Amino acid sequence: MKSTAFEIEFLEGIVRRESTYVEALEMLATLYTKSGRLDEGLRIDRKLVAMQPENATHHYNLACSLALKNQRARAVTALRKAISLGYDDFQWMLTDEDLKPLRGHPRFIELMEELQSERRL
Repeated sequence: MKSTAFEIEFLEGIVRRESTYVEALEMLATLYTKSGRLDEGLRIDRKLVAMQPENATHHYNLACSLALKNQRARAVTALRKAISLGYDDFQWMLTDEDLKPLRGHPRFIELMEELQSERRL
């Protein structure tokens, strides 16, 4: 955990100096989420989506953060956006622990059925 705390502090310093440094923001969001700082991870994921609205991975990560915060309908909406922008690792979607809160949600089930009927899953 000490290493993670150091990494977070280091990246926070970088982001304070360069608030639009995408790679640092991506790493910081991941570390926040992994260390249980879900609100901070979600805040950065939203910022990344605002900065790069056509980036499918940013929308996928936003979906993960929203799912972890039990904002399931919003998470599925972000997931649909990620897919529409080209995200296509559907097998990972089915096993990603961050999306576990969605697995029984009707909108997620509907999305998976759509992907299956399109033979994308």
